[in-house]
Amino acid sequence: MVERRETDSRTLLRRLRDTLATPGGGQDRLDHITHLIADSMHTQVCSIYLFRDPETLELCATEGLNPDAVHQVRMRLGEGLVGRVARTGQPVNTGDAPAAPGFRYMPETGEEIYSSFLGVPIQRVGEKLGVLVVQSREAREFSEDELYGLEVVAMVIAEMTELGAFTGDQGGIGAAHRFPVMFRGTTGQEGAAEGRVWLHEPRVVVANPVGDDPDVEKTRLEQAVATLQAQIDEMLIGSAAMDKEQRQVLEAYKMLAHSRGWVRRMCEDIDLGLSAEAAVEKEQSTARARLEQSTDAYLRERLHDLDDLSNRLLRLLTGQGKDTGAELPENPVLVARNIGPAELLDYGRQLKGVVLEEGSVGSHAAIVARALAIPLVIHATRITNEALNGDQILVDGDQGIVHLRPEESVAGAFRDKIAMQAEAQKRYADLRSLPAQDRAGQSVSLMMNAGLMADLPSLKSSGADGVGLFRTELQFLIRTRVPRRGELAALYKRVIDAAQGAPVQFRTLDIGSDKVLPYMKPQEEPNPAMGWRAIRVGLDKPGVLRMQLQALIRASEGRPLSVMFPFVAAPDEFHAAKAMLEREVERERALGRPVPEKLRVGAMLETPSLAFAPDSFFAACDFISIGGNDLKQFFFAADRENERVRRRYDTLDVSFLSFIETIVARCAANDTALSFCGEDAGRPIEALTFAALGLRTLSMRPASIGPVKHLIRRVDLEGLKKVIDATRARGEQSVRHAVTAWLASQ
Repeated sequence: MVERRETDSRTLLRRLRDTLATPGGGQDRLDHITHLIADSMHTQVCSIYLFRDPETLELCATEGLNPDAVHQVRMRLGEGLVGRVARTGQPVNTGDAPAAPGFRYMPETGEEIYSSFLGVPIQRVGEKLGVLVVQSREAREFSEDELYGLEVVAMVIAEMTELGAFTGDQGGIGAAHRFPVMFRGTTGQEGAAEGRVWLHEPRVVVANPVGDDPDVEKTRLEQAVATLQAQIDEMLIGSAAMDKEQRQVLEAYKMLAHSRGWVRRMCEDIDLGLSAEAAVEKEQSTARARLEQSTDAYLRERLHDLDDLSNRLLRLLTGQGKDTGAELPENPVLVARNIGPAELLDYGRQLKGVVLEEGSVGSHAAIVARALAIPLVIHATRITNEALNGDQILVDGDQGIVHLRPEESVAGAFRDKIAMQAEAQKRYADLRSLPAQDRAGQSVSLMMNAGLMADLPSLKSSGADGVGLFRTELQFLIRTRVPRRGELAALYKRVIDAAQGAPVQFRTLDIGSDKVLPYMKPQEEPNPAMGWRAIRVGLDKPGVLRMQLQALIRASEGRPLSVMFPFVAAPDEFHAAKAMLEREVERERALGRPVPEKLRVGAMLETPSLAFAPDSFFAACDFISIGGNDLKQFFFAADRENERVRRRYDTLDVSFLSFIETIVARCAANDTALSFCGEDAGRPIEALTFAALGLRTLSMRPASIGPVKHLIRRVDLEGLKKVIDATRARGEQSVRHAVTAWLASQ
């Protein structure tokens, strides 16, 4: 029985491969395939249902059902037995289809005379393309061998789809599969972009899903598995310096790679006629479908391990590395599961946008995307399974939405939005040389945030008054070792030179929490955002901080220098850091080197505790910068990495604004310069509200300066302050509605 099954399967798969090489349209090939399968499995019916859109299946080819029903019968995902297979990714096998749960009778197909039903998903690595069905009059369940054989056939059909065997006419699988898809993710960086997909790690293409000689294919598989096992063992030998979590991942890889069951199942698929590569993908798809249905969080997490291990094995078998030789398309939009900061910087400003399946708003990639002013959407689940190199893609970073292969009506509306934004930017460019001054003559200084040399040209083009925040950690994050003092001094000098006399406020190394250096052992902390980070690391490990301060002093070459320390929670931390800076200045002076002609030392106020520090602290600070992103999350106890809560609280909540006013009053009483730095500083309504409350310096991304300046110049800040006060007096929770209504009336 087994030998017959193996021989029949191999014969059928070879006939399917021959169909691929036969001239003809997609519909002709589909029709021929259904005939071959029905004939080989001795069933009266074989049908192929394909997705026409993400929620709808369509009968695209059949042998045995009413041919007039082709391209006419459609069903929703989950509807009927076919829809059930498509939704769950699991086979349905029954000898009495009308009595099966979820059965839907479709008289137009003429299927009422067929009792037996076997449906399997057509899928590739979790990417659902459709459903393959066989039916017969005899009331019986199909055998396990028949089920297994049909799954193998469905796998080959999926691979043939990837190779474009069915594209080109109404019935093609390619036409069914390449439907428009919208992904709802999370905003990582605002902005809008249209372009073509560039996959950071393109999927492996299996050129021949059918194997001619099972022994040859099994030998290839066993050799590739042995190489993979050796690579993982070697990685484990060198894992002594890794943290516990990284080593656990490698241990999981080793367990999977050495699993006899994993290799045995792939060898069984090869015996049925698959090539080694197709067998790897079939096992990956089957296991993925099974794990995705699990409610066990641990098992679902193993999906990443399974995918990574399978992709490594496929690359060994095919010889396809990550560099496929393909050329970067025009207007490339990077699509990846995740990406490191150094890799993203390698692409640079040639990218029009970035879309990630993972990541966070505070991740290294998000930080670099903001520095490069590239629209970024994160948490676009499963986009790497759906996208192909060259696909048209629209990235709406403002809404956190991605349109893949959009319909023309959607693309047209999107282009209108981009055109409107471009027109607005042209209007803002005319304001470059004008001050951010309200109608009553009150001025607000608009500064820009930066972290790379590439940001500095924006200082002039954006109309910024200076750099309110230069993030020094990016140079540490993108390297595999600690930068040398000379390298940092040269970089900081170029920054000061490029500013051409405009002020630059350097923030010392802000690492820890979500920003872990590649060469720094991660700290396992229950709440890293409130853990060992920023100034706490600098004071506990003073070597790097001292080196950085020396580099800043030398970079100034006697010119004015502004340094601020991040995440100060208590005055003693600031005093200790300031004393360290002053000692380094004296040391440089003693060595005969030039020191800053004017040294300004400040702190970032990111913890509520610092707002209530003694007057002596405020007097000791030359300036204070409110770090709005962190301060807001601590004020509302809402983790900004947690999508469930980070948008729950409004920046214009009267409690938060009253707290900001407290800080404004403390700084004014001690003649301490004050600025607000963070995402909210670049949002026009929020920026205007802060300015009305007395914040006269705001620091934001360069693209936000034009819109904020435009709005400030059109209003009277004193008038807005009265609106805010009246709203609070009425007991309203937020001033947003009142401010928006007042602006509309202006």
